[in-house]
Amino acid sequence: MKDDIPLFENIIIDLFPGVSKPEVNYGDLMSAISGSCKHFNLQEHPMFIGKILQLYDTTQVRHGLMIVGPTGGGKTSNYKVLQHAMSSLAHQEMFERVHVDIMNPKSITMGQLYGFVDPQTTEWIDGVLAKLVLDCSKDESPDKRWVMFDGPVDALWIENMNTVLDDNKKLCLNSGQIITLTPRMVMMFEVEDLSVASPATVSRCGMVYMEPVSIGLEPYFVSWLNTLPPRVADNANCKKKL
Repeated sequence: MKDDIPLFENIIIDLFPGVSKPEVNYGDLMSAISGSCKHFNLQEHPMFIGKILQLYDTTQVRHGLMIVGPTGGGKTSNYKVLQHAMSSLAHQEMFERVHVDIMNPKSITMGQLYGFVDPQTTEWIDGVLAKLVLDCSKDESPDKRWVMFDGPVDALWIENMNTVLDDNKKLCLNSGQIITLTPRMVMMFEVEDLSVASPATVSRCGMVYMEPVSIGLEPYFVSWLNTLPPRVADNANCKKKL
């Protein structure tokens, strides 16, 4: 939460007196993020840029992470800007092109998600998630593959993901098939809250929390003004008032 940040920083200062946090040099990534924000008509709010960098840092150390926060916090824009920025730097050695596969796990049944046995033929039918993870694991290109779960996290479907989020990175299906994630794959969850998520799942993921109050309404208003015809915006004279 926004109000907890000063308290957390003071605790860190008390634990490590006289030690300042080193500045991280992201190189061309900062300019690429700036260009991506312009591409998507998004404002470079310091808090928003900071959350993008947090997401980038988390993807470097975790293969499972969650972007958490209420609607309007910029969760979707966060990973889209980072994806676009990293892909634009794919010609450099440090970055690769990023592909995002998005699905809503609550829009289909458990059988459609992971797979099921057809009662008519007794044959195993692959689920959407199983097929998607398998295709990503077979991708031999250097590109990164982000599997995005855009939907509520609850114990009805997420518990089967615990083996994926563990260090062994394996998706175990009821058919006996085991799909191992590659180092280029990241499992992401875009959720509003974790009120019904189990501690076993939450403890396995990195967290990036975003809330609308940290950004405010002005960036949204400026982005909306940029979509208006120039004549309308000039007549309203809204930008000067900001």
